[in-house]
Amino acid sequence: MKILLVYPRYPDTFWSFRHALKFVNKRASFPPLGLLTIASMLPKDWDLRLLDLNVDPFKQKDLDWAEAIYISAMAIQRKSATEVIEKARVAGKTVVVGGPYFTTEFDRIQGVDHFVLDEAEVTLPSFLEDWAAGKPQPVYRSEEKPDITTTPLPMWKLLDKSAYSSMSLQYSRGCPFNCEFCDIVVLFGRKPRVKTADQVVRELQSLYDSGWRAGVFFVDDNLIGNKRHLKSEVLPAITYWQAKHGYPFSLSTEVSINLADDDDLMKAMTDAGFFQVFVGVETPNPESLAECEKGQNENRDMVAAINKMQAAGLQVQGGFIVGFDADPPSIFKAQIAFIQKSGIVTAMVGLLNAPKGTRLFQRLNKENRMLEDFGGDNTDSTLNFEPKMPRKTLIEGYKNLLETIYSPKHYYERTKLFLKDYNPRIKGRLPHFEFHHVAAFFRSIWKLGIIEKGRTYYWKLLAFSLFRRPKIFPLAVSLSITGYHLRKITEKIVSAPVSPVSGDGGGA
Repeated sequence: MKILLVYPRYPDTFWSFRHALKFVNKRASFPPLGLLTIASMLPKDWDLRLLDLNVDPFKQKDLDWAEAIYISAMAIQRKSATEVIEKARVAGKTVVVGGPYFTTEFDRIQGVDHFVLDEAEVTLPSFLEDWAAGKPQPVYRSEEKPDITTTPLPMWKLLDKSAYSSMSLQYSRGCPFNCEFCDIVVLFGRKPRVKTADQVVRELQSLYDSGWRAGVFFVDDNLIGNKRHLKSEVLPAITYWQAKHGYPFSLSTEVSINLADDDDLMKAMTDAGFFQVFVGVETPNPESLAECEKGQNENRDMVAAINKMQAAGLQVQGGFIVGFDADPPSIFKAQIAFIQKSGIVTAMVGLLNAPKGTRLFQRLNKENRMLEDFGGDNTDSTLNFEPKMPRKTLIEGYKNLLETIYSPKHYYERTKLFLKDYNPRIKGRLPHFEFHHVAAFFRSIWKLGIIEKGRTYYWKLLAFSLFRRPKIFPLAVSLSITGYHLRKITEKIVSAPVSPVSGDGGGA
C-alpha cells in the first residue's frame, strides 16, 4: 500500500505563530505528532509519505502517487480537512481518518470511507486486521483507554525537521480536573495515563539521533496530572539524559496553576530543562471560575502563583476566556489589568465556546442556547451559543481587550515587567523560541525597530535588556518578534465583521 498521511492546514491564528516564524525561515511551529506515531503502527512493508499542509501545499503528484489518504485533524483544521477529503474523493482514493475532530464530529462528515476514532492504540489494529481480510468497516470506536506504555516511537524519518521551530513529545493523556468547557476529559478521561521514564528518554534519544538540537514541546494537556510519577521517575530520568548530552533540548509544556504550590516540582522541571509552561488562567472573576468549575484556580492569588513560577525559571504563557455567564460588564478591564499585572507576555485570550460532548455543551443544549458547531477557533469573534451578555457588547469588549493588551505600549510594558523578575535557571541552552540568531535579530530591527509605529517601545526594551539583563537579551528579541505576530492576528480579528445571528443578539 502507498499511504499519504495528510495533516490539514491551520488557519492563521494566535497559535500558528506564522508571522513570527517568517523571521527565522520556519514554516510551522510543531510537527503532526499523531500522524508520525500512527505511521509507526502501520504495516512495515507499506510505503508511507507525510504531507503537512502547514509546510507544503497539496500537489497533484501527491494524490497520483497515493492509494489511500490518511488524515488526522483537530476541529480548528476542519476547513482544510474538508478540502483534502473532497480532493481524495474526486480522485477515487480511499479516505481513512482519525483524531479529535473526526472523533467528535464523525456522524456529520461526508466523503470518508473509514473512521478510525478514539485512541488509535485500540481502534487501529482492528481496522488493519479487517483491511487485511478484505472486510474493513465504516466506523471503528472504543471506550477503552489504552495503556500508552505500548505506544511506539514516532517515525521521524518521514519529517523535514528543518521546517519546524520545535519538535513534540507526549508523556501523558488525560487530566484530573474537569473544567466545564474542556473536551480533554471527554477524549482521554480524568485519570492521567503515563509513559514510563524509559519511554520518554527513548523518545528524546530518537530526536537527538535524528539530529535535532532545539526546542521540544511536551504536548500533554497537563504534564503534572500525575505528579508522583513525574517527580519520582520521569523528571530525574530527563535530567540525567539532558546532562549527559549537554542539555541539547529546551523544553516546554502545559500545566495547571497548582504547579506553583510545589517548589520541589518546579525545581525538578527547571533542572530537567523546562523553561516555559502554558497555564489556563481563564479569568480573574471568582464567580466565573466557580461557574466553569475551575477549582484549581479558585481561592488563590493567581498573580502571585504566576510570579512564583516565573521567579522559579518558568516563563508562563496564559490562556484567558471571556463570555462566561457570570462575567460582569467590567470583565474586559479586569482581564486587561490582570494580564498587565501578571507579566504574562503571551496572553492567549479567546471567547468562550462549547465543544461538542463537553459538560458546557450539554448544559447550554438543555437551556436551548446552542447555535452551531464549534469551529475550533475561539479567537475569530464567533460564539456557538447565545451568551448572557449582549452579543455585541461581548464581542466589542473582546476586540478592545485584544487591541489593548497587544498594543505596543501594553505589550512591551509587560514584557519588561516579565524580564525584570524572570530568573532563568535552565542549563545548557538559554530559553528561546529559535528566534535568537543573527538573521532574525536583524529582521526584527528592520521590521520592529524601523517600520512599525511602536518602534520606540522596541528600542527601549532592547536597551533595558542589553544593559540590565544581558543574559536574556535573546529572549527579549524573541518576545518582541512574538508580539509582532500577536499584533498582526489582533488586527485581523478586530477588522473582521461580526457574524449575524437570529434575534437581537441579547442575553438569554
